[in-house]
Amino acid sequence: MFTALLLEWFDINRRDLPWRHTQDPYAIWLSEVILQQTRIAQGTAYWQKFMARFPSVESLAAATEDEVLRLWQGLGYYSRARNLRIAAQQVVDMGGFPSTFLELKRLKGVGDYTAAAVASFAFGQPIPAVDGNAYRVLARHYGISTPIDSTEGKKEFFALAQSLMSKTRPADFNQAMMDLGATLCMPTAKPDCSVCPLVDSCVAFREGRIAALPVKAKHTKVATRYLSYIYIRCNDEVAIHRRGAGDIWQGLWEPVLVENAPVPNYGETAKLLCHHVKHVLTHRVIYADFYLVETKIKPTLSDGFIWVKESALDDYAKPRLFEILLERLI
Repeated sequence: MFTALLLEWFDINRRDLPWRHTQDPYAIWLSEVILQQTRIAQGTAYWQKFMARFPSVESLAAATEDEVLRLWQGLGYYSRARNLRIAAQQVVDMGGFPSTFLELKRLKGVGDYTAAAVASFAFGQPIPAVDGNAYRVLARHYGISTPIDSTEGKKEFFALAQSLMSKTRPADFNQAMMDLGATLCMPTAKPDCSVCPLVDSCVAFREGRIAALPVKAKHTKVATRYLSYIYIRCNDEVAIHRRGAGDIWQGLWEPVLVENAPVPNYGETAKLLCHHVKHVLTHRVIYADFYLVETKIKPTLSDGFIWVKESALDDYAKPRLFEILLERLI
């Protein structure tokens, strides 16, 4: 009954998304990677940009990391962009997209959910794609208190979704779960139970436990960091360097950065442009000060810095904080 009611609702209320008009595994995989931690409206715009710039997996595989990072700029979670390019190269080396769940998981950055989504949407395989929406729908409907971020919970919810999966309409089943969770069975106090097709059999609705489900066992600690960006301008050039591995924004370009330390002396007074600009990431809150140093003599900087024309900064992929700094300079 669950599956029949869900698909009946989906046939009338499905969302019209551009990647749902194709079975091209490249286009579908690209949409799934972009939409991780990203709103549909923003993700759609980026998917369209990527499809226009890299219309095939071969064109993406041939791109440089800088090209991919520049196009990705503003989406955050830049490891997704780096993994995207590596996975595209893997696909080309394989001679085409793998078509099974297990083979898809061999691609860089592809986990259970993404592999299941591509397997079902592109190849019609009856594999449940259990994302946050599906966890929420199932936890509430069946009154399941097992934490969704535990190993036990992941196994339990996957098995439940597999038992409910439509063998004749696997793609529609997965998309229906996503759409129901995204439009009706929403988080916290927002669910619209009055029009939910599953409300009559929903345990959480009947027992008044909607706000309590699903359950998460882990609570990620949010760290606070204090940074200072020093924008050094010399004869229409600015000093930038590429961030290394082991921290946020790997591979992106930025000006001189100091953290929890005084601003160095570069021979000219550092002018404070902004103080404590707040920038929120998933597991971090950053407070940044922006400084401008204007000089006629290039100061000695550490290895890795290059001087580029200010007019050429658009050619370099940058963290959002650097973009904000540039906006304050105008």
